[in-house]
Amino acid sequence: MIGASGFLGGHVVRLLADDGHDVRALLRPSSSTRSVDGLPVEVVHGDIFDDESIRRAMTGCDEVYYCVVDARPWLRDPAPLWRTNVDGLRQVLDVAITFPQVGKFVFTSSMATIGIAESGLATEVVHHNWSDKGGEYVAARVAAENLVLDYHREHGLPAVAMCVANTYGPGDWLPTPHGRLLSDTLTGAMPFYIRGVASEVVGVRDAARALILAGERGRPGERYIVAERFLSAREINDIACTAIGRRPPALGVPRQVMSAAGAVGEVFARLRRRDNGRLTRQTARLMHVIPRLDHGKAVRELGWQPTPAPEVLREAAIWFDEQARLRREAKRRAE
Repeated sequence: MIGASGFLGGHVVRLLADDGHDVRALLRPSSSTRSVDGLPVEVVHGDIFDDESIRRAMTGCDEVYYCVVDARPWLRDPAPLWRTNVDGLRQVLDVAITFPQVGKFVFTSSMATIGIAESGLATEVVHHNWSDKGGEYVAARVAAENLVLDYHREHGLPAVAMCVANTYGPGDWLPTPHGRLLSDTLTGAMPFYIRGVASEVVGVRDAARALILAGERGRPGERYIVAERFLSAREINDIACTAIGRRPPALGVPRQVMSAAGAVGEVFARLRRRDNGRLTRQTARLMHVIPRLDHGKAVRELGWQPTPAPEVLREAAIWFDEQARLRREAKRRAE
């Protein structure tokens, strides 16, 4: 398991361990160990730019699950996105092809690599066709997926690409960008919703199970959409706020206003020679270009049965609310 400290990777590790598999996780020495604490997991310290640690992590493994991603589309300098999402991945792939015993290389890709269909829902056969709107982050994710599939075609790596939607659920400690938006809404820090914004949603445990099923049943060289349903920002907020007895934001701000605010923030960041904040023109653009997706292939070929998104969002809301309560209690004790 490479990327075990992340939100999705941590859930993959836990499900594998719960299923009775022998699990080895590659973790950077500086990474959080929350995902593996208390689990019967062998930890190898290193990173994706260290061939020796990658080899130690892969030795004797039947499947490799790769969940490393730099998900910061707001960066002024896109170099870190390309270094982690493409260059680091290439280094891992170069090692992986030297291990013939690896029966499956399960790569965590993104729903952003799926193209916009001319009509109806987009499936895995619709290749990315909106590069003019995606920016450097999406370009790096598309390049990463293409790289993995190239290694399948050119080197015989038994790789599958899992095109994962926005994941929600317990354990989003960092949190993810979409998790932060939800958390801020639940605490009142985000007193409005953004009109014209929608995205595909999936439970993090369901996404983790899809990756494991791909390790067992996925066809090498194939892509699989891992998304449960398409929901607007207002629908997501209404479901989550209701779950914890909070009134959801009633004020809707047009996406164009958020884009203008992002442009102003970019100017100030440039003047102060700092990275952009999380809201930029690019992140605002990404809020509305993701197509509606059809996850039928994962159901048919992998036997995947995802939990309905409203249930997942309610669980996530309860978890975020509990974390906020614990932080308040800790602050009171400190005072």
